[in-house]
Amino acid sequence: MAVAKSIRTKPNLTIRQGDFALSTRIDQVGVEERASRFTKRSIKNDAKENGLKLVLNMIDLTTLEGKDTDGKVKQLCYKAMHPHDALADIPTVAAICVYPSMVKVAKKALGDSGIKVASVATAFPSGQAPRDIKIRDTKYAVNEGADEVDMVISRGKFHAGEYNFVFDEIASIKEACGDARLKVILETGELGTFDKVRRASDIAMHAGADFIKTSTGKIAPAATMPVTLVMLEAIRDFYYKTGKMIGMKPAGGISRSKLALHYLVMVKEVLGEDWMSNEWFRFGASSLANDVLMQLMKLKTGQYQSANYFSVD
Repeated sequence: MAVAKSIRTKPNLTIRQGDFALSTRIDQVGVEERASRFTKRSIKNDAKENGLKLVLNMIDLTTLEGKDTDGKVKQLCYKAMHPHDALADIPTVAAICVYPSMVKVAKKALGDSGIKVASVATAFPSGQAPRDIKIRDTKYAVNEGADEVDMVISRGKFHAGEYNFVFDEIASIKEACGDARLKVILETGELGTFDKVRRASDIAMHAGADFIKTSTGKIAPAATMPVTLVMLEAIRDFYYKTGKMIGMKPAGGISRSKLALHYLVMVKEVLGEDWMSNEWFRFGASSLANDVLMQLMKLKTGQYQSANYFSVD
């Protein structure tokens, strides 16, 4: 698998549970400059259409509001299975992401469509709850039928330097997931520096994460290309060290197709072709789906369809 050179400024150290403070140092200027280069690539129409369909197939359609109802979740599931009735050759989205109390509703509505049900857990979005409650929250979601669990790390413990606590908590949630895949949300907008993003990524992967995810979508800034690049570099280094593939999910702040295509270029150049499927890469960006559909209609008809033709999720 061909990959680009690392942007690390110091060699990676062997990471054990007790020394996560020794994680890789990141060159901020180098990261930001390299990330900006991915936005300058030109994409031809044929490649654009294929890329847009791939983006659509990588989206986790999400509703995480206190006012969520059974009806709203069912409507979102219908949209997941039928993104646009006038476009017959497009894929479905990857998953529906909901609160644990809505997992059973989503599971029934999606039936045998093959679309996954993801559930947030562990006192989302703050993560401020005792570990036993987080474990029960996770087990409840899985017992209701969740295929995937999106957990949040304890950022307060992380900032206090209690890295073993964060490691152990992720490992406990991974165990509670059983066969469900675990996405670990770092909430990068609260971490502050690229060094901390890299350290949190390393902890999550070593503790058993199947995916690492930027954000809850509740904190600004959410996903950015430089932050995602740091996390992709961490995934690549982990793969070289262990042979284990880890998925990536940027979430929040990605609402335009053009930006999503830039993310795909970055993923392919940093990690390679093996990561170019929804098994290993996702977008947590519900509003992105409508823009992708508008762009696909433009390619098909030569005209943009009015936003009034699309549901507001």
